[in-house]
Amino acid sequence: MAKLLGFDKVANLFRAVRDNGGIIGSVKTLFRVDELKTGTLIGEDKYGNRYYENNAYFVGRNRWVIYADRVGLNYDGSQVPAEWFGWLHYKTDLPPYKDPSRPKYKWMIDHQQNLSGTDQAYMPYSTTRPKIEPWRPPQ
Repeated sequence: MAKLLGFDKVANLFRAVRDNGGIIGSVKTLFRVDELKTGTLIGEDKYGNRYYENNAYFVGRNRWVIYADRVGLNYDGSQVPAEWFGWLHYKTDLPPYKDPSRPKYKWMIDHQQNLSGTDQAYMPYSTTRPKIEPWRPPQ
């Protein structure tokens, strides 16, 4: 009867508000990611991103990441390291810290986010003369 009247939805709302840090934390979460979810914390990477799972949601929506607070609203998908990307996209069911098959070699470099659009973005340069040269008026 409670489910028929929608009381389970209200209980889920209160649980989500509690899990997201109360009313202030929930407003902050809504502002940053546009939805309130409740789930189990699976792990955290070295960049501060937290990874959650709740199998009560649909497959494809039941694993998610909450980006580190230090990036604010300036987050994107390239801030997720490759090992956690595999877990988020169901390439493996084991989180990276439990996966024994994932090798770590000395020559592997650390993850770096895509820096396009920033002052640190890669800019190639050419050493050949341009085919069209701009006209410069005589001085």
